[in-house]
Amino acid sequence: MKLNEIKDNEGSSKDRIRVGRGIGSGKGKTGGRGVKGQKARSGVSIKGFEGGQMPIYRRLPKRGFNNIFASEYVTVSLGRIQTAIDAGKLDASATVDAAALKAAGVIRRLKDGVRVLSGGELTGKLTIEVAGASKAAVEKIEKAGGSVKLLAAAEPAAE
Repeated sequence: MKLNEIKDNEGSSKDRIRVGRGIGSGKGKTGGRGVKGQKARSGVSIKGFEGGQMPIYRRLPKRGFNNIFASEYVTVSLGRIQTAIDAGKLDASATVDAAALKAAGVIRRLKDGVRVLSGGELTGKLTIEVAGASKAAVEKIEKAGGSVKLLAAAEPAAE
């Protein structure tokens, strides 16, 4: 066998049907699109239309609820804070609050406040002032000799 003798198996590929090439071809005139109407035109596909059957997005029940008043906190792990302290971006002797974390580049934006989570380890004593902290994070901070002060959540402005 030589490379120039290699070919596909018989019947493994079909020839393309040339549509719209005369009535005698069997696929002429309207080219298999039926007659007139929206779907006979070019560039039309009716998304989500299932031939008159009730579409799946209407057959399935609605789920969930989006609370527009919910507070959205930025989460920071203890390991991330420790990394910033080790890199000299955060001062461990000063109070660590949302503004200090933003200035150090630990968080990008403040949103509704900062919530500290327990991921990672803390080596030094820290005073943290944030909107929220997990129980495990508070335990780790206090075990390291530090303290956590939780700020009152900012109330939405009444009009």
